[in-house]
Amino acid sequence: MITIRDLMTDKQLFGDQFNADSWQAWRTLLAGFEGLPLDNDELALWETLTGRTQAPDAPADELWLVVGRRGGKSQQAAVLAVREACFRDHAAKLSPGEVATVLVISADRKQARTVFRYVSGLFHSNPMLERLIVREDKESIELSNRTVIEIGTASFRSTRGYTLAAVICDEVAFWRSDESANPDAEIINALRPALATLNGKLIALSSPYAKRGELWNAYRRYFGQQSQILVAKAPSKLMNPTLPDKVIEQAKERDLAAAMAEYEAEFRNDIQSFIDVNLLNQLTRSEPATLPPDRRHRYKAFVDPSGGGADGFALCIGHREQSGRIVIDLVTERIRTNPAQVVEEYAGILYQYNGLKMVTGDRYAGEWVANEFKRNGINYQYSEMNRSELYLEMLQMLNAGRVELPPDDRLIHQFQNLERRTSRSGRDTIDHPPGLHDDRANAAAGLAVTLAAKPPLMPAPRWE
Repeated sequence: MITIRDLMTDKQLFGDQFNADSWQAWRTLLAGFEGLPLDNDELALWETLTGRTQAPDAPADELWLVVGRRGGKSQQAAVLAVREACFRDHAAKLSPGEVATVLVISADRKQARTVFRYVSGLFHSNPMLERLIVREDKESIELSNRTVIEIGTASFRSTRGYTLAAVICDEVAFWRSDESANPDAEIINALRPALATLNGKLIALSSPYAKRGELWNAYRRYFGQQSQILVAKAPSKLMNPTLPDKVIEQAKERDLAAAMAEYEAEFRNDIQSFIDVNLLNQLTRSEPATLPPDRRHRYKAFVDPSGGGADGFALCIGHREQSGRIVIDLVTERIRTNPAQVVEEYAGILYQYNGLKMVTGDRYAGEWVANEFKRNGINYQYSEMNRSELYLEMLQMLNAGRVELPPDDRLIHQFQNLERRTSRSGRDTIDHPPGLHDDRANAAAGLAVTLAAKPPLMPAPRWE
């Protein structure tokens, strides 16, 4: 059988590309992943990479790689994809018409194509392997041995239904979703059963991020442990000695915390989850999603405007009860819609809540939002707090159990995804992760703080 070491050293395969000294760390790590014997020099490197003091004696089932940027992760992911697709025979376990799939998953298709281009390049660089190709397009390569290499996106729905020979989870620490606070866990859980039939390999690789998620969990549980789940951790320079020092030095000058994660493969200490999911569940009413207007209440509203792109234009309406408890009656959002039309629609919704004629929001787009609401008979008041201040103020209210949240999954997921970032000066900033949104959460936080600022005005008593 052709081993991963053969693949990377034999000049009839990819030896011309991966037999140089600069690839020694990768050759050692992947050989250990397959349970191949290691020499003394490789054993020392193996211990550095994996924290394990014993030599590998059998192939591992899963490989989790915590490696810095520019460390060669995408190229080695491609090597592993070719290895699993071309040099393992799964035909005996496949039903008629069934194919074995090597699936490459990234946060989006654009990112997945980076690995896929390396895969395609490896095939076309070797005439023997190139002859295996039956069909190729921008997202898949079908081989004559009933195996397909295919790219996919990080979605637990789109990963179901495959018979997997291997799955490569690229940059798994950065999988994000507005539909879930834990997309990596949900996707990995959906993938493992699909690997069972062919005893397929799960390979997850990423530069690290915050101390949460499946990459962190794997590192925390299995690094340095004798297990069928192999975890390796290495800075960029160890895996790619050709990386210029100045690239790393300049990154550290710009942002030391980010550079330590991106190039030194250290999980970040300055980023934490903002709100505990259990707390959110405790404060969320079971139903209904929207409470109808009630003449006994005096309502307030808060909006998080947008210009009509991917960001949502969110509205929250709520009231404060006699006990001081804040109730969010309604949360809604419009995405990729004409902002002027949204303001007109929201003005109609505000009027339903006892003729509400005032809304609070930030200074988005200068005076335009305020003028548009005014044109629809609504007074727009500017919030005195910024986004982070609103979230920090609301957190105290949530911890005290003073807020009732509606059963809106998108709102809850946005709260769960919020991150607390601590600067060098000790200042906390609360925001959504890159690529996600917090429009509903921001509107809800603004509304809660607005309602808590002053006791509701009570109507004067009527004397008979």
